[in-house]
Amino acid sequence: MWDDFRQVSGVVPDVPYVGDSSMKRRAFLKGATAALAMGGNFLMSLSKANAAATAATTPVTAFLDTWVGNYGGFPRFDLIKVSEFKPALSKGMDLKRGEISVITSQKDAPTFENTIVTFEDAGRPLGRATRFFEIYTATMNDKKMQDIESEMRPIMAKFDDEVIQNDPLFQRIKAVYETREKSGLNPEQQRLTDVYYRIFTRQGAGLDEKKKARLREINEKLAGLFTKFSHNLLADEEKYTLVLEKEDDLAGLSDSLRAELATTAESKGKKGKWVISNTRSSVEPFLTFSTRRDLREKAWRMWTSRGDNNDANDNKATMTEILKLRAERAKILGFPSHAHWILDDNMAKTPDAAMNLMMMVWKAAVNRVHEEVADMQAIADKEGDKITIEPWDYRFYAEKVRKAKYDIDQNEVKQYLQMDKMREGMFWAANQVYGVELLKVEGLPVVHPDVTVYEVRKDGKQIGLWYFDPYARDGKRSGAWMNEYRTQEKFKGDVTPIVSNNSNFVKGKPREPVLISWDDADTMFHEFGHALHGLLSNVTYPSLAGTNVKRDFVEFPSQVNERWLITNEVLSKFALHYKTGKPIPAELVAKIRNAKTFNQGFITVEYLASALYDMKIHLAATPDKAIDPGQFEKDTMVEIGCPKEIVMRHRPTQFGHIFADDGYSAGYYAYIWADTMSADASEAFKEAGSFYDRKTCDRFRDTIFSVGNSVPPDVAFRNFRGRNVDTNALMRDRGFPVPT
Repeated sequence: MWDDFRQVSGVVPDVPYVGDSSMKRRAFLKGATAALAMGGNFLMSLSKANAAATAATTPVTAFLDTWVGNYGGFPRFDLIKVSEFKPALSKGMDLKRGEISVITSQKDAPTFENTIVTFEDAGRPLGRATRFFEIYTATMNDKKMQDIESEMRPIMAKFDDEVIQNDPLFQRIKAVYETREKSGLNPEQQRLTDVYYRIFTRQGAGLDEKKKARLREINEKLAGLFTKFSHNLLADEEKYTLVLEKEDDLAGLSDSLRAELATTAESKGKKGKWVISNTRSSVEPFLTFSTRRDLREKAWRMWTSRGDNNDANDNKATMTEILKLRAERAKILGFPSHAHWILDDNMAKTPDAAMNLMMMVWKAAVNRVHEEVADMQAIADKEGDKITIEPWDYRFYAEKVRKAKYDIDQNEVKQYLQMDKMREGMFWAANQVYGVELLKVEGLPVVHPDVTVYEVRKDGKQIGLWYFDPYARDGKRSGAWMNEYRTQEKFKGDVTPIVSNNSNFVKGKPREPVLISWDDADTMFHEFGHALHGLLSNVTYPSLAGTNVKRDFVEFPSQVNERWLITNEVLSKFALHYKTGKPIPAELVAKIRNAKTFNQGFITVEYLASALYDMKIHLAATPDKAIDPGQFEKDTMVEIGCPKEIVMRHRPTQFGHIFADDGYSAGYYAYIWADTMSADASEAFKEAGSFYDRKTCDRFRDTIFSVGNSVPPDVAFRNFRGRNVDTNALMRDRGFPVPT
């Protein structure tokens, strides 16, 4: 889950959307808070194992303790001390070792209850400590925390391998798996057994000891390299800024944007000046509206050169080593490439299937870009600018074309998009569509004062908590994402989920509304869709709950959730002018709708260039040959015919989706794969006559949002749509010609 990519009307996440970035690999580490009803003797043995580990290590801390109190318990951020991360994580690992030892040492034959269920319940203290660790490394990652992360990531990766390569444990799981269809298990129990068996086999549990040893070395090295990559990227985002010294430097910028840049400058000790920080939310508005072409180029180069400045934070050598190690790991696991290994566990199944979809869209998108550039060049020529469109010009002249063709001024639209009102609009739509209600909660501890907390209720019953962390700050990674603090489950009693949405909006003046762009509002709805996916989960086992689904399915529900932003019902109630309070005019909304497919060439090519690079470099990488990621970028863009006016949305040295962990590696295609489903699903609402049609909303909630991974994703989609996905819906949605 990284974050914030534009799909049709949506935005591509700049960072993994989930906090536990190791995703499937760490699925068995997650844990929640419910206890299991198991045999008394077995529980007693498990209790003794925990007690022995506790006596041998440091005292239980707030990192490990079960969350208690109102709302089914909540995380005690007020008790967290950064200095205690290492001992807490170490102790959590020791506790889980003891629990696994009890599982593997029992004499009873393996069953679903004494092996799969028991393992699913193991490691809860470690799971809680890991959640805190992921939250802090994503949002509060100062130098001290970075040092801890650099030390602990390899240790945690080593522990993961220790669990995966525990042969007695694997043999018990395998035994349950082999008898799953004749042992009376219900479908969800069979699904959980399948998932665990696949996790272990894909990670090499059945290999010989020599290969296992090499896998341990590779995974430990990769964990360190991933951390180095992300720290380098964060360092460049914090180190480099563009300081605007005088009024002339602000030409073309709105009053609200000027105020944001002034606030940023003041926070960085440059009061009286204006500062563009090295984040997308700061750079993109400047590229769109600044009439100073020289400064646009400086801002663009600053943003696109993150991790590529030939200094201590340069990421190129780190990426080369990551690619070699991934290729070697794939071969050890029996796959031709890292891409083949990743796709084997996704809906796409093969790199060819993913490439075929991307290339089907690519040709149409490139043709549209040529049309868009011609329109922009014509305006530049007409205005006597005597320039040829360059990448730092695209957004600026595209905005001029938008005004000329559709009479839309994004600055005018922005006056109606207050961040707080858009949040209220998300809540209202969720209530109408999914039947949930969000109420602000005071007094709960949070990781930072900017964070607010909301109780989530359905049918008068509390079903979870939602945390909102909206603003950029040092130590917080860029982009927008969803994080899961606690996963829903129903072992014995209901355990309610706790999720967060995280953004990087720039603060304005105190007590003044924060105005956001249409794309920012769309991103809020997208990420809230991920949150709802976690909150509406209704399954038994946490490893199958919420967003724990295949990578190329996880974006599907959130992409559909974007569609409610453009409805009249939301806009008329919540798109209110920040000064007058009047709703956005109907004629302006009509213009926005008419321009729905505007700039889709740029949006699609910018994304697909990154997705194609990701797939191609992971297909090309080998264990024994170093790839120069920068040269590979140049060669790939020539090979696929990428228009010179556009660069990859995420240039290689800043491509955290694929180099900061394994999360989206060889999987960035997932957004467009999921969008084939979201475009088709959206047509179901149109066919029903409304995005608020009760029967369609209920069916979408019950077949998609609530089932998590307890149902295979292709089955879940058919349960909603009544058939397999129609990929032509994607082309229709983007305004591209439908293939014949």
